[in-house]
Amino acid sequence: MKINYKEAFEKTRIAGAIAAGALDEVAKIAKPGIRTDEIDYLCYEFINDHKAYSAPLFYRGFPKSCCTSTNHIVCHGIPSEKVLKEGDIVNVDVTAYKEGWHGDTSRTFEIGEVSIKAKRLVQTTHEALMNAIKIVKDDIHLGDIGAEIQNYVEKKGFSVVQDFCGHGIGQHFHEVPNILHYGKKGTGEKIKSGMIFTIEPMINLGKFETKTLNDGWTAVTKDKSLSAQFEHTIGVTEEGCEIFTLPK
Repeated sequence: MKINYKEAFEKTRIAGAIAAGALDEVAKIAKPGIRTDEIDYLCYEFINDHKAYSAPLFYRGFPKSCCTSTNHIVCHGIPSEKVLKEGDIVNVDVTAYKEGWHGDTSRTFEIGEVSIKAKRLVQTTHEALMNAIKIVKDDIHLGDIGAEIQNYVEKKGFSVVQDFCGHGIGQHFHEVPNILHYGKKGTGEKIKSGMIFTIEPMINLGKFETKTLNDGWTAVTKDKSLSAQFEHTIGVTEEGCEIFTLPK
């Protein structure tokens, strides 16, 4: 986690900016009538044009360049000919690999006019992520992050997915430690400056349980309730953290 602190941050900053830029482009086309494979193609082309590689493509057999998770799909949705319609929500998860380093980020987009419940879910999920990022600094516990997210989300009447988590990231797509989005304050290992990891809460409108479909990738809510997710890659400093995947 601490391989050349300065280089790690510099390289992740570059990869993160490319990943964030891809989602900035997705925001321009995320409208009723767009197919999820069109989103995938846009992400592939944008990342490729910036002389980077889409890390999800062929990762452990994943067939596409990004994940597109609609409505009750929690994560790892596979882009297809599915047409997005008015009222849908879709999470787009991209990871750029550039000069040996990764930048990983996702956003949930509202397609046209969505329901009040969907809008509250999306807003709460983003707020939970940003609230957690605000407390990150050298010497806090990993459990502090999960507690911050869980307490905020559950007060709003939503639930936190427990089957998936954030992760260390750097020269490898997934590294230690695991970043749980639920837990108790003061538990888990202490965070140290120089660490780079993702925080990526998945929040459900209904219950937290999920199941994975027969394709081996697509995770959905068991009760078919809506799910939203936001993700940033961050680097820990002594006084706080740097977000490498902010939109422009």
